[in-house]
Amino acid sequence: MLFGHVMRDRFRKARTTSLLLAGVMALAMAAPAGSGEFPVADKVLVEKSERKLHLIKNDVPFRSFDIALGLSPVGDKQQEGDFRTPEGTYRLDMRNPDSEYFLSIRISYPDSRDRSEARRKGVDPGGAIMIHGQPNVPTYSEAYYRTQDWTNGCIAVSNSDMIDIWLMTDHDTLIEIRP
Repeated sequence: MLFGHVMRDRFRKARTTSLLLAGVMALAMAAPAGSGEFPVADKVLVEKSERKLHLIKNDVPFRSFDIALGLSPVGDKQQEGDFRTPEGTYRLDMRNPDSEYFLSIRISYPDSRDRSEARRKGVDPGGAIMIHGQPNVPTYSEAYYRTQDWTNGCIAVSNSDMIDIWLMTDHDTLIEIRP
């Protein structure tokens, strides 16, 4: 009986996520980037020590979001499995509406500098660093995801914040990640 309730709850959450995603996509198509319906960032700035992500247009921040980082948030990502969030300047280079998390936007880590440094150390630099929302199938409480650094090295935000970031950034937007 308990298994049935758990599966029913997961189905409801998945259905709710799918409906919300459909609404996001409809909104995105109705108000394309640069249409004047909402501002679109020309840069994303992440301040790891402050746990903040800022959307910037013409050198002026217009939205800021609370973030969670990798389980080992201090320091630059060195290799696969170190649970660190990279530091440096990258691009937002791919969007995934069907990720394991509520929407995801890939950060172009590792770049040639990161690969070269990893090669010099004889390690794998890792990859798949994203800005994303909450897990579609959570394993912890909502409070945990709101108050802890919990990712493998990604930058996580609330689902509602992820919708805003999704709509207010374009492909190839510059992202600077500071310590």
